[in-house]
Amino acid sequence: MRIGELARRSGVSERSLRYYETQGLLRAERTPGGHREYGEWAVDRVIRIQTLYAAGLNSRKIAQLLPCMKDADGRPNEIATPQLVDELTAERARIERMIADLLRSRDVLDEVIETASENAATGPAPLTRRSIAR
Repeated sequence: MRIGELARRSGVSERSLRYYETQGLLRAERTPGGHREYGEWAVDRVIRIQTLYAAGLNSRKIAQLLPCMKDADGRPNEIATPQLVDELTAERARIERMIADLLRSRDVLDEVIETASENAATGPAPLTRRSIAR
């Protein structure tokens, strides 16, 4: 498939796909006319790349990780090193901390919304001579 079809099927821009190539995350064959050609495997690869970016990994880390991930046949292309496993475990812990922080932020926001909703339901505080003078 050509780059436009891969972009459409994966939901990723052509520009991003070209970037993935420069980072070594994606490879394309070239037609005699110089057009990029991707196999069916590329759709899953791009979706994985997007998921890893969303998890906060950078392209260098993703490039290390992708060969160790299982292909469509269920087998990894390469064996992960203990160092990579340690780094990925640390990344997972970082994501867990981010989730906990986001949950705390959501709880605070829920409290603010609840208080604001109660205030909105009772209406604004009545004006007094003292509040007007300020």
